[in-house]
Formats: sequence, C-alpha cells, structure tokens
Amino acid sequence: MKQLRGLLDSISTGIVALDANLRIVAVNAAGQALLETSEARCIGQHAGNLILRSADWLESLQHALANNMPHASRGVSLLLVSGQDIRVDIITTPVLDGDGAFKLVVELTAVERLLNISRHENAQHAQETSRALIRGLAHEIKNPLGGVRGAAQLLAKELPNAALAEYTDVIIREADRLRDLVDRLLGPNRQLATELLNIHEIIEHVRNLITAESGNRVIVKRDYDPSLPEFHCDRAQLIQAVLNIMRNALQAAAPALDHCEIILRSRSQRQFTIGATLHRLVCRIDIIDNGPGIPADLIPAVFTPMVTGRADGTGLGLSIAQSIIYLHGGALECDSRPGETRFTLYLPMDTHDA
Repeated sequence: MKQLRGLLDSISTGIVALDANLRIVAVNAAGQALLETSEARCIGQHAGNLILRSADWLESLQHALANNMPHASRGVSLLLVSGQDIRVDIITTPVLDGDGAFKLVVELTAVERLLNISRHENAQHAQETSRALIRGLAHEIKNPLGGVRGAAQLLAKELPNAALAEYTDVIIREADRLRDLVDRLLGPNRQLATELLNIHEIIEHVRNLITAESGNRVIVKRDYDPSLPEFHCDRAQLIQAVLNIMRNALQAAAPALDHCEIILRSRSQRQFTIGATLHRLVCRIDIIDNGPGIPADLIPAVFTPMVTGRADGTGLGLSIAQSIIYLHGGALECDSRPGETRFTLYLPMDTHDA
C-alpha cells in the first residue's frame, strides 16, 4: 500500500479514488493541490462535497458508474469550496481492486496547466533566442567602442590646449555609458553561487529596501506560507530579480495613485512542470500591485529587453529578472488588468525536504 501511495503521489495529474457510494477513498498529492484540499479533510466525504457547483462533476462520475465504462468530460468548470474556479479535463474509469475497496478512479487535468507548460517552453525558447541575439550584438558593439575610447584617450594626451580635453572626456564618458548599457542588456553572466536559503528572508530584505526607497509611500501586505522549506538559490541574484519586479510595480503605481499597495504571497505547488521538467515541489511567489496595469499590447513583450511603457524606463529590469529566474530553472509570468498586475515566480525546491 505504501508503494501504491508513493506511485500515486508521483503522478502529476490529480487522482481521486471513489467507492460505490462516490465517497472518497484516496487522493494523491497533485489532486489535493488542484482541489485545494487535504487528504485528512476529504477522505470519507462524498465527492459532491469537494465542489460547490457539483452537477457536471457528479454527472460525469455517475455516468461512468452506471454504464461501467470510462467517461471523459473536457473543459469542465469546477467551483472549489475555497472559491477558486478551475477548468479541468475529467477522465473517470470504473475499476475493482482485490478487496473491492473502490469503484472509480478519476483523473483530473487542469486545462491551464497544459497551457502553462506550453507557455513556459515558448518563453524559455524566446528568452534564449533573445540572449543569443544580444550576445552577438554586444560583441559587434563593444569591439569598435573600445577602439573609440582608446583613440579618445590617446587624442587627449596630444591636445595642445587642456581646455579641449572637455570634448575627449565626453567621448570617453559616452563610450563607457554605452558599454555599461550593453553589459546590462546581457544580464547576469556569472554562474550561480547557490546556498541553502529561506525564500522569505530574501523577500523581506527586498521589502525593507522598497519601503525605504519609497519613503514609506508603499503599503506592503504579506501572505506567506511558513511551511516552505529552504532550498538552494543565489541570494544576491534573487534579491536583484525580486527588487526589479517590486521596483517596477512601485514606479508604475505610485504616479497614478494616492497610495501604492503591493501584496507579497508565497505558496508551494506539488508536481509542477516548468518547461519540460516535472518538479516534485515548486515555490510560487506572487507580487501583486494595484497600479493602472500594463497596456494589453505590451504584455506579450513585457520581458523583452528595451520594451517599456514608461517614458523614463530602460526596459531592462524585467528582462534581467526573467534571466535570473531561468538560471534557477524557474519561470516568470505576468498577468495584468487595471487595478491589479501580478508577477508570478516559480522556483524549483527539489530538496530532501520536498
């Protein structure tokens, strides 16, 4: 039974086992996460108690039970007891184990999950392509830029009038500025210096920085999951990524509102796929602000370098944040509407505590 339990928990789709009376016999880890419940809370309960609007859900189960045949329902909307509305594909299969303990096995696959997997893969591919293009462009820019700077330095030494050095100084300063811009476009280019850390220590550090930077003009609300285990990450780089996102939220919301409000939320997600990799446990961090939102035409390119909706923006902060999260094997998503912009970080926590 213990081996069966481990097998069920290793499956990324939600599995719910029911008896002949549609009472819950077992539910795996992915099913608990999807239905936002716990095994202790739902074992022995009727399947209808899992869902607030349960007509479609129960119809699928009863159809398979009555006909003793598998039944599939696609894109079913389920309103959970928690208030969350999810859309899932349901495959119900009649079975009979050796003891006759259960009659139905229900597979639940979140439609959004499949879309997220595809979106993560596309975003990673686009980010890798963009970085390759920028690396090539940076090489072509920095080589002649170094020659221009060196020539300006030599020219400064040959000038007969010291007052003319002002012009060569301008050339040198602008060459340095362009070099720094190219370096920032490249983003983090060093290996991760990972150590075992608590993600909340990083978030709290950034919260203190943002609060001080804003002169206490921002209200930061915290909603943390204290059960998140420590995992290996690069503290300095994750601080930079979270700081870029929170600073972007502050700069976008503060000019348009009397007060800027940012919500920091942490949660764990089990059996979560990032790109092509399935992780047993993933840390999810939501950074939500109450600003005017990102224009709809900018959202598809929000992580592209040099794309910004602000007149004084560089368009590099979010691109660098995405690069850092990808270096950690994670993913970064954005969802925005007027009054609520949400950036979601996914970071694998593949530790022994997972």
